[in-house]
Amino acid sequence: MSSTPSTPTATIRAVFLDVDGTYADYGIVPEGHVQAVRTARAAGHKVLLCTGRPVSMLPETILGAGFDGLVASAGAYVEVDGEVLLDRRFPADLAARTVAVLDAHDAVYILEAQDSLHVAPHAEARLRAIIEEHFRRAPEGQPKGASAILGSVRVTPNRAAAAFAKVSVFEAPVPMEQIAEEIGPDIAVVANSIANEGRHAGELYQRGISKADGVAAVIAHFGIEREDTVAIGDGQNDLEMIAFAGVGIAIEGSSPELLALADRTAAPPHREGLVDAFTELGLI
Repeated sequence: MSSTPSTPTATIRAVFLDVDGTYADYGIVPEGHVQAVRTARAAGHKVLLCTGRPVSMLPETILGAGFDGLVASAGAYVEVDGEVLLDRRFPADLAARTVAVLDAHDAVYILEAQDSLHVAPHAEARLRAIIEEHFRRAPEGQPKGASAILGSVRVTPNRAAAAFAKVSVFEAPVPMEQIAEEIGPDIAVVANSIANEGRHAGELYQRGISKADGVAAVIAHFGIEREDTVAIGDGQNDLEMIAFAGVGIAIEGSSPELLALADRTAAPPHREGLVDAFTELGLI
């Protein structure tokens, strides 16, 4: 009795892409990255954004390539094929303490919810000036993505009542570590991934939540093994994701800490580094 040899099934991998400094540069996605994502998905791989941005800060110019889902707010929110797998928001008492401490220091900040971004009435003008200044620093002739942030900003007098997942601080008179300490042990701080221009700036998030949580939730949903995951990033909020993934890739010029964790490096967006990275991994 003869049998026909079975054809090995190609391994489906899950690829997680940080946005700022990895997939996009100043909010703009190079065409090579768009095509790399589409080609990898056409080959059957799952490609997701894994960003510190909330959904409200992800315009069509970033989402336009088409993705299998996204991890937003640095792991606090996960959505796959329209299904929400995780949605972690600041508890009411922690939200109130966070807003109270930031306001006491007259900080310029936004509360990042999935549907909108909340800013204090007295800080709106300063926020817009800081963000516009950052995006003016894009290379000459390169389009800019400031509208992706500013278009979702809402002036909110009662900010403590907003259901937010993370806080981006753009300017404060004291170091972010001091602000986090005053809020309490449930808060951690990381460098601001969008606009850190030397001011006291950073991102406040619930301690213990990271992008790795989002990666784990996604692969459990798809039934993909951890060793078949690829994570690519350039920021301090990518540390856990890079360490967790089967293959971790750091963008050239990332911090020494991130580079030490990564298995390999990729060129930055202005050199369309994801194209070579996807090719080398056999994704396209």
